[in-house]
Amino acid sequence: MRRARLWRTGPPPWLREAARQTTRHRWFAALLAVGTALRAAAMLGYRPALWFPDTYTYVVTAMRPRPDLVRPAGYSMFLRLLEPLHSFAAVAFVQHLLGLATGALVYLTARRLRAPAWAAALACAPVLLDAYQIELEHLLVSDTLFMFLVTAAVCLALAGGPGPRTAGAIGLLLAAATLTRTVGLPLIAVLAVWLLLRRPSGRGAAECGERESGRRARAVRAGVMLAAAAIPILAYGGWFYATYQRVGIVGANGVFLYARTMAFADCARMAPPPDLAVLCDPRPPHRRPPSQDYIWSADSPLVRLPGITFTREADSLAGRFAVLAVTSQPVDYAGAVLTELARTFTWDRPVYPDADIYGRYEFPSRPQPSPDREPALLGVELARVYEEGDIETRIVEPFAGWMRAYQDVARLPGTLLLAVLLVPLAATAVRRRAPRGGARGPGGRGLAAWALPWTVAWTLLVTPAAVAEFDYRYVLPAVPLACLAAAVSVRGLTPGLGCGRRTPAR
Repeated sequence: MRRARLWRTGPPPWLREAARQTTRHRWFAALLAVGTALRAAAMLGYRPALWFPDTYTYVVTAMRPRPDLVRPAGYSMFLRLLEPLHSFAAVAFVQHLLGLATGALVYLTARRLRAPAWAAALACAPVLLDAYQIELEHLLVSDTLFMFLVTAAVCLALAGGPGPRTAGAIGLLLAAATLTRTVGLPLIAVLAVWLLLRRPSGRGAAECGERESGRRARAVRAGVMLAAAAIPILAYGGWFYATYQRVGIVGANGVFLYARTMAFADCARMAPPPDLAVLCDPRPPHRRPPSQDYIWSADSPLVRLPGITFTREADSLAGRFAVLAVTSQPVDYAGAVLTELARTFTWDRPVYPDADIYGRYEFPSRPQPSPDREPALLGVELARVYEEGDIETRIVEPFAGWMRAYQDVARLPGTLLLAVLLVPLAATAVRRRAPRGGARGPGGRGLAAWALPWTVAWTLLVTPAAVAEFDYRYVLPAVPLACLAAAVSVRGLTPGLGCGRRTPAR
């Protein structure tokens, strides 16, 4: 009798609503389903997760909390948060969820900003389907967490007229991102400028009834965001100072910039003083190894100095050398940055910086070799404590084979990423040529909505090339934002609607 009553009344309201939303967002739902299936195959094929050389340092910091000199401890605290589960598979699972959530954020934000449904679906496709993105999520490294935090901050900032609470949430997300990867630090300035300049959405505050109180209100929300970002970073800096008696959140900025400048540094032109001359490399730049070798290789002039590479004295010495190189050869420095940045936009994926690191970004066909460096050995020991068992990656067929075959064909080429980054500029040019200036995007008067994710994406791509080196995994966190910017900019090519005729998100 009860079953008959339920049959007559139909499915429950929540199920009908879920079916309706799935139909309305069918392209996104299909992409999300495929992305979920691919991540399930990765988890079944590579158990419990994939390892990277940096992973062992993260594990050491997670199990023995203490600021690291090279990497901030944000990702280690993420590992620590999940430590009660005693499962690196659970860590990989959460990272895959963050990847899916990033795709959802891109899609929903694009639709809320009235991008066409097809553009919003295309915008989230790379993060949901790119095989290298899925492999990065399965690696025990910080980039997936960093990508999610930055994307969430940008999507919040694109909300119409964010108030102080939202501004505070943006600041906390950026602080977490910075304490996960230091490249997040310049993003705080980018978001502060956005909150300071952005005005109400729509054709005018008077038409929509959404006028802000003016410059003072915008200054307040930018100040709230800066304060919310600064407090956790300063607190971490205090912990770092108490540990090493050094100001900062890492102790390797000078070392990494030194490594960057060794692509062009010419001591004959620099004329360094004797204490800096010990860091010179007599080989011509075209015969020198990749930048990372000047940090980790035993024959690096910096590594050959007495003591560990990241002491206060070594970092200061390397930083002084780098500043002298940049100021003595500014044109060569700019050329080196552009050369490194250009690696982002190649169609294929040439091996760089070396075969070992390059191979870590591929789904392997055989177990990865165990580390042999002393610091990593401690990480292996503590990882076994974390897992409460064996940590060696088990490759399970046919799932692993499926992912290897998929990775051979499913990726976003760098040249296509460059095309995506050029879409907003092309859309703006078309809009300006259109009659009456074309439709204005929903970013506020005089400030296009695509400008924020576009600027953040370029910042994420340029900063590593400028202060460290190019790495394939540094590119992927910028992709969702580049695609979001392109999707939102395309909306401006369609006829704009006033406040009384708002296009509903689909």
